[in-house]
Amino acid sequence: MTRHCFTYGSLMWADIMARVCGREFASEPASLTDHQRHPVRGQDYPGLRAAAGGLVPGRVYRDVDTGAWERLDAFEGVEYERADVVVALADGNALPAQVYRFRPEFADRLLPGDWDADAFAQEGRERFIARYVGFELITPR
Repeated sequence: MTRHCFTYGSLMWADIMARVCGREFASEPASLTDHQRHPVRGQDYPGLRAAAGGLVPGRVYRDVDTGAWERLDAFEGVEYERADVVVALADGNALPAQVYRFRPEFADRLLPGDWDADAFAQEGRERFIARYVGFELITPR
């Protein structure tokens, strides 16, 4: 069974998503309401939490297969849980998807403010790729 995956951090970059999943997926810009993304203390990636009135820009990957979800689950680790959401596409249409939200028990690791995607692109992306050089070695739990 396939599902769509909404991403809001490092996985918005298609090359990183492909390395994690082991293959590429069609994607497009999307946004998620009633959530906020925050920097994670000591990391280049963000965490997402529910927040009334919030709006998070991101990218939705279509028809992600079971094998890729298993790799994503392993990559995201214990700090994140998968949740069902509805995202808005650029054309205004709604699309059901799943997203990785930061688990409440790890909320103390989230810093105030919004995660900066531009700073990640300019500074954090290469550090992130170097830190997670073993993408292709990801094995499902």
